[in-house]
Amino acid sequence: MSKYAGGCEHVHTQSDNDPIDNHTCHCSVCKGVTGQDTTHVVFFNHDDLSVDNESGLNRMPFNASNPDGPLELCVCGECGTPIMLDDKVGRIRVIVPNLMGYSADFPQASYHAFYDPASGDPAPSDGRPVCEGLRPDFVWPEGK
Repeated sequence: MSKYAGGCEHVHTQSDNDPIDNHTCHCSVCKGVTGQDTTHVVFFNHDDLSVDNESGLNRMPFNASNPDGPLELCVCGECGTPIMLDDKVGRIRVIVPNLMGYSADFPQASYHAFYDPASGDPAPSDGRPVCEGLRPDFVWPEGK
């Protein structure tokens, strides 16, 4: 069994490698796509997260305001369950543990990303670092 596993009955994702980023996202795109006030978002190196039935995925732009952007929301073509975000550039694959079939004991986010005080949302108060974007030391992996 893999260290991390999710998906649905028809499409499964898994990784034995740890994520390269694990944050609570406050951005408007995540809010719009998930319907959640904040979203637990986890980045894996692209080749570290495998998909067993990639042909069973329906792909659509992740960001409706940037439909040609690099991230695609992948959902199961049979049941519609969100499976992952896939990067067309081949840098990362992204999961949202609570929406993409991962166990409730998935490691919690280590910081808050894309928090904007101008949004009017209360500032996070759980003691984890709060960033205007991704954590300052995050480095995007090279694409394929």
